[in-house]
Amino acid sequence: MDLQTELLLLPRLGLAVLLGILIGVDRETDGHDAGIRTYAAVCLGAALLTIINTHIDVADQTRIVANIVSGIGFLGAGIIFKDNSTNSIVGLTTAATVWATAGVGIALGFGMYLLSITSTLLIILLLVARKLPYFKKVNKNKS
Repeated sequence: MDLQTELLLLPRLGLAVLLGILIGVDRETDGHDAGIRTYAAVCLGAALLTIINTHIDVADQTRIVANIVSGIGFLGAGIIFKDNSTNSIVGLTTAATVWATAGVGIALGFGMYLLSITSTLLIILLLVARKLPYFKKVNKNKS
């Protein structure tokens, strides 16, 4: 790959970091372990590996993307645990959003800007929805 092509691909990596940061801000401000750096790194890593995948000469280019998905699933499994003090499962939303953030990075790696930006906004909407009055009322009724 020549330098000019690499320079044209750099904005994808920059946007991956930015979108990962936007997703991570909500998690970090709420005090979750996975925050800005985690989400930015996941999005960046997925975008980088996808870009590399599209520029190498291999017979099956789906393998790297498939391994990103399963690798992030493994990372997510490490985030989920049972809190014995409250007898509840903790980390499901964080694991799911880390996995979805990898999807954003994959989309960016393939140059799907509108899809990745829209997905980021939808992930953020899902995360902040619990702070809306209706959802607070529903969660209060469950207690």
